[in-house]
Amino acid sequence: MNQITVTSPITWQLLAFKALSTDQLYEILALRAQVFVVEQNCAYQDIDGIDRDDETYHLLGYQNHQLVAYLRLMAPSALPESVNTIKYAKIGRVVISPDARGMGLGHRLLEQGLIANKQLWANPPLYISAQKYLLEFYKGYGFVETGEEYLEDGIPHIAMMRTTAEVNYIA
Repeated sequence: MNQITVTSPITWQLLAFKALSTDQLYEILALRAQVFVVEQNCAYQDIDGIDRDDETYHLLGYQNHQLVAYLRLMAPSALPESVNTIKYAKIGRVVISPDARGMGLGHRLLEQGLIANKQLWANPPLYISAQKYLLEFYKGYGFVETGEEYLEDGIPHIAMMRTTAEVNYIA
């Protein structure tokens, strides 16, 4: 693949599973496999049933008709390991195409995800299982660590929560 130059605008689409075209679903699964399975050398069950849930949404970022950014948003629910009844929306499968990295797309993707959380569910707190190397990136958006480091598919992760309504990055 060729390196993408982010000079043309990104077109964002927020879609439920049933609204995804076959081509869009293929692009999503191909990008996730390229990064999470091949690049990160992580054999895991990516197709986990959550994508199809009626309250899961897929945020796709296209440039020149190519998928360059993606994340999925899951509706607010109590976290399984939580003893409280606070409901959290969840963000997962956050990914930027390797050909489009280094141009700020991660920031743009997360900002669009935060906007979508607000539009869909009136901005409930957010949970993310963040790869440890991205800890400072997520802290910049108001996420805070909520536990100890753990391994998920062989990669160090940290559970993080965000309760603030602010969308802007905090340098």
